[in-house]
Amino acid sequence: MRILSGIQPSGALHLGNYFGMMKPAVELQEKGEAYYFIANYHSMTSLFDAAQRRQNTLEVALDFLACGLDPKKSVFWKQSDLPEVTELTWLLSTVAPMGLLERCHSYKDKKARLAGDDLDKVNHGLFAYPVLMAADILIFDSNIVPVGRDQKQHVEVTRDLAIKFNNLYGETFVIPEPQIREEVAVVPGTDGQKMSKSYGNTIDIFGEEKATRKRIMSIVMDSRTPQEPKPDADRNLAIQLLKLVAPADVAKEHEERLRAGGLGYGDLKKALFEQYWTYFAPMRAKRAELAANVDHVHRILREGAERARGVARNVLSRARRAAGLD
Repeated sequence: MRILSGIQPSGALHLGNYFGMMKPAVELQEKGEAYYFIANYHSMTSLFDAAQRRQNTLEVALDFLACGLDPKKSVFWKQSDLPEVTELTWLLSTVAPMGLLERCHSYKDKKARLAGDDLDKVNHGLFAYPVLMAADILIFDSNIVPVGRDQKQHVEVTRDLAIKFNNLYGETFVIPEPQIREEVAVVPGTDGQKMSKSYGNTIDIFGEEKATRKRIMSIVMDSRTPQEPKPDADRNLAIQLLKLVAPADVAKEHEERLRAGGLGYGDLKKALFEQYWTYFAPMRAKRAELAANVDHVHRILREGAERARGVARNVLSRARRAAGLD
């Protein structure tokens, strides 16, 4: 079984990235061939500062390696080190119906958010994003693609394009399956929406202590007093996040106290911060070691790209022959 996943270097990684993608990816290293990449081509649709992209790419590599990605068990590389993926994107774009791409939720949502004076930022890259994502997946004969619920449609588009290409040119691509861990598929942000840099509601994985404490203390709560029972305690944002970073018995105790009444929201948020800080402590230490030896990190990415290209060349060659290009 071959597993593929990618993550954009569009800013500091947060709890949504970790629990929605990174932690499952680390766990899947033990279950098959794991192929993980930093999607710096994808970041070009919304990030237009070259120096920032370069720095973000390094930061993502540090974060992922610190969080448990093992280059001995996984293939880890920068997307831009595989030119084969852009060639396959063109091949797939010739069988991609406009209507299919126009129906993609991600494009429609981003277009709606950029409406008005920012409409010029609605670029072709945003529109064609699913085709590039399809190339990322298909060029490795990927069987399993771990994604958040919001990305499931892009895997469905990938399947549609692969099937259409196969029907047109003969069996060429493996048809992938999405894998969604429903319990953490959408991590709530500090305002109750999905945690996302776009909404400014994130809690960084490796944020500074003071800033992170302040961010956690800003989590939106209702106006009920500490003494009032909270029968809906399971829907409380701090409780939902606590369940991710705290031992099960600790999270359960806080939820029961909140439900019964007597636990103040301030104390609950303080408990959340302490559990968060403890949870990521070993990873912070590992990241500091890696940051002190970035040459080693760059070497991991180069070696990963060489291994990835070995597979990508074979799949692209198969697609070129099928399409009559070779």
